Amino acid sequence: MSLVRVHNFSVSLDGFGAGEGQQLDTPFGHAGSRLMEWAIATRTFRAMGLHGESSASFGVDDAFASAWGPGIGVEIMGRNKFGPVRGPWEDDEWKGWWGDNPVFHTPVVVLTHHPRPVLAMDGGTTFHFVDADPASALEQARAVAGDLDVRIGGGVSTVRQFLEADLIDHMHIVLVPIVLGRGERLWDGLEGLEQRFDIEATPSPSGVVHLVFTRRTAR
Repeated sequence: MSLVRVHNFSVSLDGFGAGEGQQLDTPFGHAGSRLMEWAIATRTFRAMGLHGESSASFGVDDAFASAWGPGIGVEIMGRNKFGPVRGPWEDDEWKGWWGDNPVFHTPVVVLTHHPRPVLAMDGGTTFHFVDADPASALEQARAVAGDLDVRIGGGVSTVRQFLEADLIDHMHIVLVPIVLGRGERLWDGLEGLEQRFDIEATPSPSGVVHLVFTRRTAR
């Protein structure tokens, strides 16, 4: 069976994967770009056009960032990774944060209580908007992924729900040395999570620590 994977998911020292106050011009809320500064310097993110002013790239960060794409047949993301609007869609013209040619180049399942028609974009990305629990969403994703793996792309609530449902096989979490104090915390309600996974930690000269969680027993 294909694996369910999480890659390049950054959290602060106090466990927040997004800051408070997400808006159109601040996708990570008051955290700004601080959670992703390690990533925007990497060759992988530069190749995707997701870069800005940043420090030098480090090999260990490049190696982890580059594992994001290979072997992935579909991504599952939450509604608020796709856009900042809650509730009914106010603007059906909204096509996500990534422009006309999103970085995914695969089908993407967007979890929402307000489904809308399929949205086909340039480069092979097709957004499917579904109202489903994690297990049902995964079943739908695997139907279009074939033998390839499924990536859980975020945001925080979506990753946490898939962990709660015990559906994740491989997870790469990046511990960023900042304290946010408020926002959306990843680990709430997941006491004892470490018992399900073997965990390896790899520090980087950029200051982050890459944590790799690998499921101990097959589902």
